[in-house]
Amino acid sequence: QVRLVESGGGLVQAGGSLRLSCAASGPTFSNYVMGWFRQAPGKERECVAAVSWNGGRIYYADSVKGRATISRDNAKNTVYLQMNSLKPEDTAVYYCAAGEPTIAIISRPAEYRYWGQGTQVTVSS
Repeated sequence: QVRLVESGGGLVQAGGSLRLSCAASGPTFSNYVMGWFRQAPGKERECVAAVSWNGGRIYYADSVKGRATISRDNAKNTVYLQMNSLKPEDTAVYYCAAGEPTIAIISRPAEYRYWGQGTQVTVSS
């Protein structure tokens, strides 16, 4: 069982930055694929970024490429999402998720087994 707790969300002006953190419990964190997803009202949950256990596979949504960086610290059981040049359309609840290392498509929400409760990110114009 993996428990995920997100932090770092909040209200920020357009053009600003945020760093989201996701702290994971469990001894096998380093084995998991980790992803950041977001869901805005009335929209489907989408993958923002994802990273394999060793960083060998990284995914970014086209909408955040060049503005987002996902990283993980396996020693701290933590994954981060740095978001820069934020836009109002980045407003959403951001979720951290963990999946088995055998995930074929790391951008697909259905592949992930464990989810955090989410943290709200609101970007004002």
